[in-house]
Amino acid sequence: MIPASGHREDRPARAAGRRPESIFARRGGSVELLRVPAAVFGFLASVRGGLYDRGLLPVQRLDVPVVCVGNLTTGGTGKTPTVMFVACELARRGLRPGILSRGFKKVDGAGDEARVVARHLPEVPHVEDSDRVRGGLELERRCCDVVVLDVGFQHRRLHRDLDLVLVDATRPWGLPGGTDGEAVRAVLPRGLLREAPSALARADALVVTRSDQVDAAALAALEGELDRQAPGRPILLARHRPSRLGGSEGERPLSELAGREVDLVSGLGNPEAFERTVSGLGARIREHRRFDDHHAYGPSDLDGLGEDGRLLVTSEKDAVKLPPRAGLRVLEVELALERGTSVFEALLDALPAARAQRERDSVHEGLHG
Repeated sequence: MIPASGHREDRPARAAGRRPESIFARRGGSVELLRVPAAVFGFLASVRGGLYDRGLLPVQRLDVPVVCVGNLTTGGTGKTPTVMFVACELARRGLRPGILSRGFKKVDGAGDEARVVARHLPEVPHVEDSDRVRGGLELERRCCDVVVLDVGFQHRRLHRDLDLVLVDATRPWGLPGGTDGEAVRAVLPRGLLREAPSALARADALVVTRSDQVDAAALAALEGELDRQAPGRPILLARHRPSRLGGSEGERPLSELAGREVDLVSGLGNPEAFERTVSGLGARIREHRRFDDHHAYGPSDLDGLGEDGRLLVTSEKDAVKLPPRAGLRVLEVELALERGTSVFEALLDALPAARAQRERDSVHEGLHG
């Protein structure tokens, strides 16, 4: 297994130096000056949270229940597969889910994650709006029974009925571990936390993603820390399971990667996790060209990759921004719960019914009364 902290030094790391975590993960030097604005940011986040806790800031309720899939960090926890997993589970219960997200870095009217969701769940309405209340009302108008709020844990102006908070087992607090194994744990801009870990106490359940990519001791230590930060909250374990290998040449078996030398290209919040997933399929990685999350690819970004018989492998989120090319493989993943399925199902079953759903049920009972 490749260490969670990084990248093999014996192969090129083109573009990796531009990623923020490569700077913030270091200790000492000028980067520590960022602790001053981070202290200000953390104080303001705490004050804002306290105002919501005391009811001094208004909260808008929708006529439909809201399930929030959120996190504490700025990205890389695997929220898109989780959002699709939740939406599918709600639909399986006969509900009409709608997905609400911010829509970061839209291209042709949609963000990259929205295009991935649309490909898998074309029948599920998806609204991208930085004003989450306005977006939620739009999904109500589209007759949705429940709203799945994507990355909304800090958007407390919209009431939610269930808060699921994702914690990436390989980077629980946003940054990879340093040479001593300990990762810097700090809020923006010194670290990648949106608020302090104590905010996890607001969650209804914690979902540890990529739980299969760390050893048992590290996982047990993380669970202990999460239980201290959010006592009594259920902790679910999940992994990102490779589900399909696609590309311009059609679907290929996942076994095609076994024993093959490949190049990777990605613009993800946690590129090391993607690398470990590919390695787990038996591929031998020659180069992983890593760009910033939500990177807008240019004509020269893939130069030199996938040559001399090597396959070029990318994520589904990146593939929607790349032109088709021979030898390109797109690795798709899906969320799989390893522990806590019954808890997750109970949480969904406990959601209140939407007003429209209650009216339908009332009419149905009247017809049979």
